[in-house]
Amino acid sequence: MSALLELSQVGVAIGKVALLDRISLSVDRRQILGLVGESGSGKSLTAMAALGLLPLIGGRVTEGCVRFDGQDMAAMTDGQRRALRGRRIGFVTQNPMTALDPVQRIGEQVDVVSRLHLGLSRSAASARTLDLLTQLRIPEAAAVADAFPHQLSGGMKQRIVIAMALAGEPDLIIADEPTTALDVTVQAQIIQILGRLVRDRGLALLLITHDMGVVAQVCDRVAVLYAGRLAEEGPVGPIFAAPAHPYTAALIGCIPQEGMARGSLRGIPGAVPSALAFPPGCRFHPRCPRATDLCRATVPPLLARGEGRAACHHPGHGAGAVP
Repeated sequence: MSALLELSQVGVAIGKVALLDRISLSVDRRQILGLVGESGSGKSLTAMAALGLLPLIGGRVTEGCVRFDGQDMAAMTDGQRRALRGRRIGFVTQNPMTALDPVQRIGEQVDVVSRLHLGLSRSAASARTLDLLTQLRIPEAAAVADAFPHQLSGGMKQRIVIAMALAGEPDLIIADEPTTALDVTVQAQIIQILGRLVRDRGLALLLITHDMGVVAQVCDRVAVLYAGRLAEEGPVGPIFAAPAHPYTAALIGCIPQEGMARGSLRGIPGAVPSALAFPPGCRFHPRCPRATDLCRATVPPLLARGEGRAACHHPGHGAGAVP
């Protein structure tokens, strides 16, 4: 049985610039896949490929395919892809401050999704919106539905965006950095809400984040992207216990720990390379303490490592440690 969402050897380019290189990952019902990496790794591009939105930024899939529920999205018409988005695939954007129309009331913005995709009447859509807001533990749901976005906090706006993603009764939610603009307490609340929705509704969730702490808290599997390539993928527990790729290990090492001594939090030296100047061989080698001449010259294949996969010539072991 195929996964609900499957990307198979997907390459993405904008103009003549190749940005994603043969990305393969999948997510199924009742599963949360965390897609993690620094800014510039290709996380949002992967989401846009999955949603069929690349043409909006002048991008295209250059190789491989994206399948949703066994159907090749490239073979669909524009109308068929639009029908999927909002109905079977919900999208939670990373900035709730700009995701909502400032001159429309909250209720109207959520109502329109169920009216468009489920064919509900105005009154039925309004009732469904109040029910969704209540399920998302929004107090005084009727008053919130009658409010304008500027009257709500950032955390409340993010819950509204989640309500919009749910209004079409989707099978899959793609959440792109849904907690980035929120304070720590509200971040935890939003993550708990998303996890509960997967359990209670049997949804699939592709959670895009740069925060390995969030991945450890809520995800079943994790896929680590670096400079447009998949570095490592597999179940969260085994990967956190013994990461094979040094980039994964370095990301885990960046997670703050309770009781850490002042100044002991580590960073990753250097920066993700520009797509205009990707280095040869393993793209992580300029920042990697394990790098050898083999790493600098030859692209490492993505091979099975324990319960997952990793693309490293010198895979290591040990949570959070880069030997």
